Amino acid sequence: MNVLVVGAGYVGIVTAVCLADKGHNITCVDTDEEKVRQINSGSCPMHENGLQELLARCVSGRGTLKASSNYNGARDSEIIFLCIGTPCNSRGRIDLSYVKGAITDIGTVVAKSNNHPVVVVRSTVLPGTMEEVVIPLLEKSSRKKAGNDFSVAFNPEFLQEGKALHGFMNPDKIIIGEYDRRAGDTLEKLYHGFPAPVIRTDLRTAEMIKLASNAFLATKISFINEIGNLCKQLGVDVYQVADAIGYDPRIGRMFLNAGIGFGGSCLPKDLSALVSTAKEAGCEMKVLEAVLSVNVQQVTRMLEIARKRLGTFSNKRVAVLGLAFKPETDDVREAPAIAIIRQLLVEGATVQVYDPLAMSNAKKVLPPEVKFCKNARQAVSLSDCVLIATEWDEFKNENLYVGKLVIDGRRVLDPDKAKRVCHYEGVCW
Repeated sequence: MNVLVVGAGYVGIVTAVCLADKGHNITCVDTDEEKVRQINSGSCPMHENGLQELLARCVSGRGTLKASSNYNGARDSEIIFLCIGTPCNSRGRIDLSYVKGAITDIGTVVAKSNNHPVVVVRSTVLPGTMEEVVIPLLEKSSRKKAGNDFSVAFNPEFLQEGKALHGFMNPDKIIIGEYDRRAGDTLEKLYHGFPAPVIRTDLRTAEMIKLASNAFLATKISFINEIGNLCKQLGVDVYQVADAIGYDPRIGRMFLNAGIGFGGSCLPKDLSALVSTAKEAGCEMKVLEAVLSVNVQQVTRMLEIARKRLGTFSNKRVAVLGLAFKPETDDVREAPAIAIIRQLLVEGATVQVYDPLAMSNAKKVLPPEVKFCKNARQAVSLSDCVLIATEWDEFKNENLYVGKLVIDGRRVLDPDKAKRVCHYEGVCW
């Protein structure tokens, strides 16, 4: 199929590359000229395991992927994916300004289309957005009628950063929210051969499935963090507890690692959006409000532990290991480490940091007084205290911390081994 992917961010790039690898002819459109240049030269503009190699193969080897900063030639597209970011605004609501602009542009493509294209939104939006915002804008900008001249669908993504290629190629489910049957049939054809059940719903149900999924994952994390806080007070190993309860198929072990909480571009934003929407609808979401509150408190707990051990952060040298919100990515959006570093600076600490991949992105959001070290050993050697904020494998060597005060936020180190060589304490253990 001829497929247009609008947006060369994380979701857009992964979607474009994976579909191109399946043999579809993909054009990826983005307003960032540098991203377009990089993609067309076979270079990936972001880090994701295996993505660079696959992108280069699709661009240079198979010729199934190209990028553009305009929509010239897009009129032959059979499917148009919208993969534009939907950040939260100051009220916790999803900001649709980027989506609206892109939808208006897509409408001009639909207006000139030589066929009956299917416009597919992958961006996370609140229930009702497709019907109340996307379709009216498409009809207005294209001067055509949804269901008659073009079709519309919502196809949420469930990608995990660091494992996105495997997740796309081997999904546990494919959700197709369809405005009309033609949209669903076309998308099901596109995903033919993928080893996953296809679930076809109406638009609002598909929109809610995405949000509810992320809300549940976040709830698991905050749940185990609260259990971990209690376990620490009672002298219980929360990781043994998590391992045991994780054998229950009704619970599962994933997302039960106690520590300093979740970050990233999805879970915090989607939870805030759900809570805000519920308030406007007159519904209470006490569980999800608590999930957000606990997540903030876990960062505070790490700082409290370090503050208690040091007495004060003023004039202390604190090393923060890990800047990305999770390992195997360079994404620092809503990363707990960023909040930790900012508070350390407020309290007068000298902060030195290291991350294997996320240093460049972190420099864009952190104050200039933060010292970026060339490796973990340099950051640790100059410190009075070490805070481990991301579970990178290279931080797992206990000998790196000999004689240091170490506060572990991710259970990176084996507590028994670590206590033999350094002054070690975990956030929840």
